[in-house]
Amino acid sequence: MPEQPAVEAHRLVKTFGDTLAIDDLSLRVESGTVCGLLGRNGAGKTTLLRILFGLLRPDSGTVRLLGRDARPEDVPARDGVAGFVEEPALYPYLSARRNLELLARLDARRPANRVDEALELVGLSAARDEKAGNFSTGMRQRLGLAAALVRAPRLMLLDEPTIGLDPAGAREVRGLVVELAARGVTVFLSSHNMSEVDEICESVVIVDHGRVVWEGTLQRLRAEAPAPVHRLETSDDELAFAIGRRNGQLELDRDGDEWLTVRAEDEARDEFVVALGCEGVAVRHLEPAVPPLEALFAALTAEADEITVTERRPRANGRVLRA
Repeated sequence: MPEQPAVEAHRLVKTFGDTLAIDDLSLRVESGTVCGLLGRNGAGKTTLLRILFGLLRPDSGTVRLLGRDARPEDVPARDGVAGFVEEPALYPYLSARRNLELLARLDARRPANRVDEALELVGLSAARDEKAGNFSTGMRQRLGLAAALVRAPRLMLLDEPTIGLDPAGAREVRGLVVELAARGVTVFLSSHNMSEVDEICESVVIVDHGRVVWEGTLQRLRAEAPAPVHRLETSDDELAFAIGRRNGQLELDRDGDEWLTVRAEDEARDEFVVALGCEGVAVRHLEPAVPPLEALFAALTAEADEITVTERRPRANGRVLRA
């Protein structure tokens, strides 16, 4: 029998007054995978995570976590689920270790001896006796991750887990996420960082205006992404432009007075660069302008903006309310 999805949401709707935050949203996250939740500010990512945690009650729709129906009031249904939304909530006057010990005590089934292991995993062993109120944003993020790990979760829901971390710290957190997935933990994380999602996720859900506008594997997302765009500077841009126009497999344009932009698949771009060299044009600079996944993300969310205001009226029992 195939393993049940770790997260299933079906036709979720959530309004705040006249604002439709979640609009008939359905999704699934397979067990043992790392899935990225992408969307612009205000797209509904945090509201969705709050609903999954049981912190918000949807107006309609259902949630299943780890194969169990998870109504907001059903705390046992979220056993095995951990993480945080926005910024981890901590006691600022307690040390890192005391924060985790208190959480372990409140969650009586979790052994307190996991505290030191969790602090070690997130790189906070040396700061375990420091007050959480003195921590930087990045250190608070690490402590929030440690608090989630104390539960020995099977599903982690994380809201921007690398925000505020320096590059080295962000790299360590991404490595930890990959390690957790290798142990069978499902991770569903929101992010604004497309390259981060591309590095560690196996699947992606893209939301805009509270709707899922794309859902699938990273492999499929890459296949559907447009050809990459590069910025190009040469020793003779006029001649380079003329040479490029003879290549029917690439698009060449001007980006101001100093740069050309080249949209092409890797093979066509390589042929163009070789042709430039053969005709005595030196390539002085070639760099990615818009990564293909970011270009697809922009296109998908732009398409979502085209949905009419009437279509976005609040819903009742899954039906659109029309004026």
